[in-house]
Amino acid sequence: MTAPVETRLLADGGVGEWDAYVNAHEKGTFFHRSDWRRAIGEGFGHETHFIEARRGGRLTGVLPLVQVRSPLFGHALVSTGFCVEGGPIADDDESLAALLEAAEETALERGASRIEFRSPAPDRKGWVDAAGTYVGFRRELESDPDANLARIRRKQRAMVRKGLGFGLTATVDETVDRFHDIYAASVHRLGTPVFGKRYFQALQRTFGDDCDVLTIEKDGEAVASVLSFYHKGTVLPYYGGSLPEARNLAANDVMYHELMRHAVVNRGCNIFDFGRSKKDTGAYNFKRHWGFEPEELTYGFWMKDGGAPPEINPLNPKYRLFINIWQKMPLWLTKIVGPPIARQLG
Repeated sequence: MTAPVETRLLADGGVGEWDAYVNAHEKGTFFHRSDWRRAIGEGFGHETHFIEARRGGRLTGVLPLVQVRSPLFGHALVSTGFCVEGGPIADDDESLAALLEAAEETALERGASRIEFRSPAPDRKGWVDAAGTYVGFRRELESDPDANLARIRRKQRAMVRKGLGFGLTATVDETVDRFHDIYAASVHRLGTPVFGKRYFQALQRTFGDDCDVLTIEKDGEAVASVLSFYHKGTVLPYYGGSLPEARNLAANDVMYHELMRHAVVNRGCNIFDFGRSKKDTGAYNFKRHWGFEPEELTYGFWMKDGGAPPEINPLNPKYRLFINIWQKMPLWLTKIVGPPIARQLG
């Protein structure tokens, strides 16, 4: 007879088996890795519930959940919090059902009002899909960096050459110090609270060589910077920003061109994952101009009260006043009051 499926929380001694499972599973992503348990804990102090499904002692499914309590946005279990993927992966329907049941029980025990997957909702009572806000961008990389440059649209190629003509250069930073200063200034202009530096430091400590910071300099001064992850031959530029003067220097274009070169030449990557963007925003248009085609992202929700999923994103009109106020605040102040708010945006 087939052994029943049981669930339990990931133990410290089981991270190797968890990550081997993620690496071997066709739907396993960087955001399923067990390292996120440490990174989220150190960076934000959130409680995590990384659930395993096992049959006869063999690992048959994983579900990484981050518990986010927020007086502004509610109490949720998110898989994986602060990431774009990370929903449940399993070998069979029974293992998937066991993971979902464990997640729902955890939500009820912890008093969470919803569970959110950064992947489509499972075919299960009480779960619904939400789509139409975010899209993802990814494509293959050529082994020749010049061929990658040739694939982007003519206007963007001209911008890259313009930036290189200004003498912009790329370097890989050892710390997140310069990156965080630039990132804080960039999200301030967008009206978004900035994550604290300790979160990015936790990412570097936790992921080691699978995380790096590429910075663009003009005459030795940093003007743009991007923090990227590496997984299964894919580079994921996940957090990036630039100073106001970077626009006239075409620094953003140079930055992503140099990251593609770095990813191919130094990291052996063959996929460039440009991440998610909200439709019809500046980031969305920028990525399309680089020749990437959008793919709509669908998120799955379980709502305790059976209601509609919340719209927690800057496009929601009810956040417009907050965004306008934030943009007018001094940058130094946003670096102080921003991180406690940003940790609620899981």
